[in-house]
Amino acid sequence: MRLPIDRRLGLALCAAALLLLPAGRAAAGEDVAVLLDRAIAGDHRSADARARDRYRNPKETLLFFGLRPDMTVVEITPAAGWYTDIIAPVLRDRGRYIAAHFNPRGTEGQQRARQAFIDRVAARPDVYGRIAVTSFGRGIASNIAAPGSADMVLTFRNVHNWVGAGFAEEAFAAFYQALKPGGILGVVEHRLPEDRPDDEKSRASGYMKTSEVVRLAEAAGFRLVEASEVNANPRDTADHPRGVWTLPPNLALGDTDRETYLAIGESDRMTLKFVKPAG
Repeated sequence: MRLPIDRRLGLALCAAALLLLPAGRAAAGEDVAVLLDRAIAGDHRSADARARDRYRNPKETLLFFGLRPDMTVVEITPAAGWYTDIIAPVLRDRGRYIAAHFNPRGTEGQQRARQAFIDRVAARPDVYGRIAVTSFGRGIASNIAAPGSADMVLTFRNVHNWVGAGFAEEAFAAFYQALKPGGILGVVEHRLPEDRPDDEKSRASGYMKTSEVVRLAEAAGFRLVEASEVNANPRDTADHPRGVWTLPPNLALGDTDRETYLAIGESDRMTLKFVKPAG
C-alpha cells in the first residue's frame, strides 16, 4: 500500500533530521539506559542494595546527570560501593571509573572500609573491569584525579560531612580542578527547607539547604545547570530527633517509632547538576 504523500514527506524529513545528528547521538541515550538496566539487575548487587533503589532512583539520577559509557567518572567516597555497583559496569568497556575513597592513612575504620571495597571489586573483574582507587579527605582532596582528566564527578549524600569537618571549600575546588572544561559535577544531598534557622541543631542534622550547596559550588567556579526532584520525599519533615539518621536505613532510635520512620522512608534529597564552564 502506497503511503499518502504528506506522510511520506514527514518520514523523509525525520530521516534527514537523523542524518544531521552527530554520529551515535540518536543511540547514546538508549545505550546508557540499557547498560544501567543491566547493571541494576545484576547478580552482583545484594538484596539490601536493591531494596534501596526506590529511594535512591539510580537510573533516573544517573540519566539526569548525563552519564555516558565512554566517560571518565570520579565517585567521591563510595564507601561500600552502592553506586559503584551500578556506575562501574556501565563504564567497564569504554570508560573509566575512579573511586576517590577514604584516606589510606585515615582512621582504622576508614582503612578497613577502603580495603574491603578494593577486595570486593577486585573479586569481580567481569563486573567492574579495572577501576582506579584514589584518595579523598581533608588536605588530600586534590588527589582524586589528574587535573582536567574527568568528564564527571559524582557525590551522594556527602556534603554535610565536609561542612562538618571544615573542608567543603577544599572539596569543591578539587572537583573543579579534576574536571575537564564542560565537565559535570553531580550532587545528591539531604535537603533542609530554606526557611529553617542556621543553628547548631540544623548543622548537626545531616541536612543542608540547597542554597548553601549551590553557594559552595559556585564559589569554586561551577555553574548550576539544572535541579531535579527525582530524589524528593515530601513525607520527610527534616526535623527528626537524631537528624537524618533517624530515618532508614540507620533508624537511630531503634524500635522507638520504627514504623513511623519506615513509613516516611529515606530522606528528602536535592539533586543538582553543575558544569565547569568550557570558557
